[in-house]
Amino acid sequence: MQRRRSLAYFFILLLLFPCGTQAGTDPGTPGLIPITLPGGGTIQAELADTPQKRAEGLMYREHLADDRGMLFTFSQAQAWVFWMKNTKIPLDLIWMNEKKEIIHLEQRVPICTRTDDSCPQYRPNEGALYVLELAGGRAESLKLQRGSKLQFRVP
Repeated sequence: MQRRRSLAYFFILLLLFPCGTQAGTDPGTPGLIPITLPGGGTIQAELADTPQKRAEGLMYREHLADDRGMLFTFSQAQAWVFWMKNTKIPLDLIWMNEKKEIIHLEQRVPICTRTDDSCPQYRPNEGALYVLELAGGRAESLKLQRGSKLQFRVP
């Protein structure tokens, strides 16, 4: 009798407090940061928040899906420099300020096959706190431009 009562309470709790997400909400993908775009779409971004992750970035990747990216986070705003050494796919580079507003874009940045450290460098003219890398051409197709504001929460 006691066991049946315990099971009944358990099932009532499950009904009152269901596990998982509510209908209509997107739980995101574990390990990825959802970034909401001005048009309402979402990019799932890997987080580059350590020196090692920032140094490697998207190097050596053969492909980047249209709904994926990499979000670089920094502790202070600077004109952070990026390059394409060892990067095998063209990328769009999007610098954002502390308000998550786009302050600079470099679109369809080509790969660099040079073996020395002479690959071109890309930087904004003002300080950025975040940089988002997307597959080359995605910024244009998503209508991202200077002044666009993205929404995301960094853990």
